[in-house]
Amino acid sequence: MNLLDRLDGESGREYAYRILKNNIMSLELKPGENISETILAQQLNISRTPIREVLMKLKEEHLIEVKPQIGTYVSLIDKNLIEEAFFMRYYLEIEVMKLACKDFPKDKLSELEKCLISQKYISGKTECEIDFHKLDVQFHNIIFSGVKRSEVWKGILRISTHYDRLRLIAETKYSNESTIKQHEKFIETIKNKDIKSVEALVTKHLKEPKKGWDEIFNKDFEYKSYFK
Repeated sequence: MNLLDRLDGESGREYAYRILKNNIMSLELKPGENISETILAQQLNISRTPIREVLMKLKEEHLIEVKPQIGTYVSLIDKNLIEEAFFMRYYLEIEVMKLACKDFPKDKLSELEKCLISQKYISGKTECEIDFHKLDVQFHNIIFSGVKRSEVWKGILRISTHYDRLRLIAETKYSNESTIKQHEKFIETIKNKDIKSVEALVTKHLKEPKKGWDEIFNKDFEYKSYFK
């Protein structure tokens, strides 16, 4: 498990939550992996009470599974939760992009362009998949915040824990070139206020990657055990 320094003013519970969730979402803690309250308390140098509270919170987020008399595990990736998250993300992203085409702040447009430059810089570099994934999330967060829909994006992220773990697996297997080209198109579409192109663009951006999911679900021996 990757451990990070505790932030100033961060409680033991907040620290444990941040570390555990980061490790689950980055697949450092793998789906199906056993979790010990005692070992976590020792690793994080905090008592077991906040650990137990954090595990219950992560259980509510479908990231932890507690099996009575057996143990606590990182949840396997659930295809049904992936589909629910995809449904929410797809339709809301279309509507948000339409809003962005009507009115989008110049400073947010600059943020998008800087984020894209960072994506291009690390694309294809060894062991940068997680960093690219974070930049991808940041890119779309900027769009939502630019039309004053930041809380909507947070809602999408809350329901997307299984979807995003699958996306990270896909990003380790496939090139990011198409993602970068599509992000360029997102910026161009916003600049040109091209509302008519929005639905086709979002459809390609979100549905095209799904073509490789069946292979990951059913044929990739390395990841097959990750799924419910």
